Amino acid sequence: MNFWSIYEHGFARVASCTGHTVIADPRANAEAVLRQAGRCAEEGVAVAVFPELGLTGYSIEDLLLQDAVLDRVEEAVEAVRAGSAGLLPVLVVGAPLRHRNRVYNCAVFVHRGRILGVAPKSYPPNYREFYERRQIAAGDDERGGTIRIGGESVPFGVDLLFEAEDVPGLVLHAEVCEDMWVPVPPSAEAALAGATVLLNLSGSPITVGRAEDRKLLCRSASQRCLAAYVYAAAGLGESSTDLSWDGQTMIYENGALLAETDRFPLDDQYAVADVDLDLLRQERARMGSFDDNRRTHAARTGDFRTLPFRLDPPTADLGLRRRVERFPFVPADPQRLAQDCYEAYNIQVAALQQRLAAIGGPKVVIGVSGGLDSTHALIVAARAMDRAGRPRSDILAFTLPGFATGEHTKGNAHRLMNSLGVTAAELDITPTARLMLEEMGHPFAAGEPVYDVTFENVQAGLRTDYLFRLANQRGGIVLGTGDLSELALGWSTYGVGDQMSHYNVNSGVPKTLIQHLIRWVISSEQFDAETSRTLAAILDTEISPELVPGEELQSTESKIGPYALHDFTLYQVLRHGFRPSKIAFLAWHAWHDREAGAWPPGFPEGERKAYDLAEIRHWLDYFCRRFFAFAQFKRSAMPNGPKVSAGGSLSPRGDWRAPSDSSAKAWLHDLARVPE
Repeated sequence: MNFWSIYEHGFARVASCTGHTVIADPRANAEAVLRQAGRCAEEGVAVAVFPELGLTGYSIEDLLLQDAVLDRVEEAVEAVRAGSAGLLPVLVVGAPLRHRNRVYNCAVFVHRGRILGVAPKSYPPNYREFYERRQIAAGDDERGGTIRIGGESVPFGVDLLFEAEDVPGLVLHAEVCEDMWVPVPPSAEAALAGATVLLNLSGSPITVGRAEDRKLLCRSASQRCLAAYVYAAAGLGESSTDLSWDGQTMIYENGALLAETDRFPLDDQYAVADVDLDLLRQERARMGSFDDNRRTHAARTGDFRTLPFRLDPPTADLGLRRRVERFPFVPADPQRLAQDCYEAYNIQVAALQQRLAAIGGPKVVIGVSGGLDSTHALIVAARAMDRAGRPRSDILAFTLPGFATGEHTKGNAHRLMNSLGVTAAELDITPTARLMLEEMGHPFAAGEPVYDVTFENVQAGLRTDYLFRLANQRGGIVLGTGDLSELALGWSTYGVGDQMSHYNVNSGVPKTLIQHLIRWVISSEQFDAETSRTLAAILDTEISPELVPGEELQSTESKIGPYALHDFTLYQVLRHGFRPSKIAFLAWHAWHDREAGAWPPGFPEGERKAYDLAEIRHWLDYFCRRFFAFAQFKRSAMPNGPKVSAGGSLSPRGDWRAPSDSSAKAWLHDLARVPE
């Protein structure tokens, strides 16, 4: 295995190409196709798609029925076939081909000197500016047939899938322009039959608003079909007698735009992206309704023909041609992040409001440390009370200092409670903790500086114990504050500890998102200026459990590793089920250069870090051992709480069901493939 090769990690590089078309000059257009194909080959592209009727021009009108043109088309197809012999990509070119008594608008699949097959356009349009049926036959009923081209018979029909034998999951299908616009497009059936990369060769003249319509359809097709959708439209050189052309190209994958080019280009251009075939396979495996839909349509999807070919992809390091978010739970795009924060915050608020209403409107009891998690849970509770028309004084907030609680965090906790107008109190747990340690015979009680897990958990357990008893005493429920990242690592005290509560609003929110949620609360002015100032001060505080005394602040991340890397891994495991070697590959591309790629808005400059492969591998090992072989017993007994992110939750009643006594060996075995 070459760790640095995209093809070793389940990716396939695809290209959507457009260029200058010469109307009725197939030979010149074939040369243009091969020119771009050569460039694609140099970049390691597996599949290159060209516009509809690219060998003649889409706007050729009745010239399409001239034998002189159609003869030259066959010569041009032969030229592309011959010219492809030494090239890597499967070339999918548009050509009008004679068959029986008609001319068909076709997608011709060419690879390494061979014509693999021909797919006709199913639905030639005949409305508004379109008049295709004047020249073109509909191919929607062409299944199971062959066509004579280049002196040989090759498969012909809308039922063709082209599968790479040596690139698992790379299965191609082509439809042509209008086919995408009908209620049941050919690509939908093809996806159910197994196609993962759907190709659209398009003419599509441009009018105001049509580019957005195309994007909507491509995005929708890719998401509904759990596939990649590669779209190439005609551009410069097409006739402007009555129309204009923009050469739009784009590549979508499961609803996400991977690549696109500028419209109205002056020369050849192509969009290139690395499609994640593993991601598509995992999505289809998890979404059982996808295959249920296949069974419903088995009469149509069951007779697709699968034609194998061998790609022989390169094994060298080609880089990675797709954006990998450093923070998968936190988009770098400002508008998307603002929308996500709005939704996440209100999901939590609405869930808590519903829970309180359903159980008779008890008060909320919460421990406030001055750290990120309890701060966020408190402001969620405050807004839930506002929405319910209840006074914030129904929130009973306690700061519970222990042996190592700092004045800074405790001061922030008091300032926040006071500015929010909740019922605030301080309850010092150190006398009770000291008594418990003494009765246990712990060395600390005799004056020895022993700060072991017992010492830490006595404090964590007492805090939770007090909160539950206070809730009993004052008619409330304990609001949990632990986040999704802590649940993943098992970084909580089980049972009578911070693992337990009556309801946990943070259980679906990863650590890396919480700081951005608080920033959004500040920027959107959810609370008054004094509260916002305190929230900003809390954001600047080091993440710490504050359980061990000493001059130096006890840093959580110095012990368990960076939450940035753990959340990156958690998303890939939880959402996609990726193997550790692939996660390491993606993490390196996301994190090895702090100057490359976008950071989420508002992310502090001083905290922008980079991680090399050794660090990524080390913390992946730590994550796998904690997540798969240790922490599940805590998750199996976790309290109720709302799912927040599409990245997933860890509730045993929701996204994640797993045994508490599993082994991590399979993941560690795969991780060994990552270079040290």
